[in-house]
Amino acid sequence: MSSTSPAPILRATDLVVGYGGPAILEGIELALLPGAEPVGVVGESGAGKSTLVQALLGHLRIREGHVTFDGRTVGKLGRRDKKKFRAAVRTVAQNGLDVDLRWTVDRAVSGALSDARKAGRASGRTVADLLDDVALEPHFAKRTVYSLSGGEKQRLALALALATRPGALLLDEPLTAVDPAMRGEIVRRLTDATRAEGTAVLLVSHDVELVGRLCSTVHVLADGTFVASGPMNDVLAAGADDDAHPAVRGLAEAAPLAAQRFR
Repeated sequence: MSSTSPAPILRATDLVVGYGGPAILEGIELALLPGAEPVGVVGESGAGKSTLVQALLGHLRIREGHVTFDGRTVGKLGRRDKKKFRAAVRTVAQNGLDVDLRWTVDRAVSGALSDARKAGRASGRTVADLLDDVALEPHFAKRTVYSLSGGEKQRLALALALATRPGALLLDEPLTAVDPAMRGEIVRRLTDATRAEGTAVLLVSHDVELVGRLCSTVHVLADGTFVASGPMNDVLAAGADDDAHPAVRGLAEAAPLAAQRFR
């Protein structure tokens, strides 16, 4: 008896995106499946990583191709489906914490849980559960958002996104301000939380080690398209080939020991 793979919650097909001049993204193919292992996109600054996230969210005009959510074109969703999309597809950007800084952490996370219930996406989880998912100790609940460090705010942003039990989570440089020594633990907990909920995850970052730890499949973005794809070990190993794309070769040269860390 054969089993079928779940349909992608979010898919980009032959995606071409630009801002009026030459295309920034061209021919991008990407599928995020519920319950699948996280997918990573790495590339140099200016390669178009954040543009890809914005295109997936429907925030940019698409020249060619399309982005679909549960099989429906994101740019053509009706009002009700747009509301469903915003609840199901969450994003966490580098400076994307959008709450009143005077609130306590408890109030911010409780508000996110309340919004999830109203949207029919209640998870039964508590404030303490969500803080634990991002390695914030219980005492942080009483802190004001304003008093948090940059890294703690980024972890709170992740907790708020997880509160809605999203179908897809788009992470755009989510841990840049977090102490590197803490990133591995946060990634481990985040992986456990998203796997338990069957959440599809896209991690967009220049941090090769972070992407390699979280993602089983990695795409290297350069010249507006994916120039290499596969497990991080394989991508870095390919960088030693004479015919490797310069961006892939650059990754391998910048992280000569990274492949060993991901085993």
